[in-house]
Amino acid sequence: MLSGRKISFHFLATCCLTAVFALPSCLMAESTHVVSPSDLQQSAVAASQLRQQNMEKVRAFLSTSTAEQAMKSAHMDATQVKNAIPNLSDQELAQLASRADRAQSQFAAGVLTNTDIALIVLGVVVIILIIVVAQ
Repeated sequence: MLSGRKISFHFLATCCLTAVFALPSCLMAESTHVVSPSDLQQSAVAASQLRQQNMEKVRAFLSTSTAEQAMKSAHMDATQVKNAIPNLSDQELAQLASRADRAQSQFAAGVLTNTDIALIVLGVVVIILIIVVAQ
């Protein structure tokens, strides 16, 4: 014969298990932890667009006449360097795009000379080549 405590425990356990399995799981889950497919898609699209913008910034920077001349004088193939840009990670692209933007704005403001820009271009090219070779 079961004692009163054992019966109460069994009854309580049965009620809890029934409630867990009877209630829909969507009522028990917190909606703040669920990411909707549309949010995931929007995030992926935004990341893809940002990556594309950063690649275009780096390509545009390396396509300037100063950059072309700097790579030519250093005996580097500009096409090979530009073709290596997609191999960079998102973070690497973002850093190089930021540096390219900064260099172009400083050049436009007269802070940097053509020689300074050429040195920056060569630095960016070396970074791209090192990253691509390391992969």
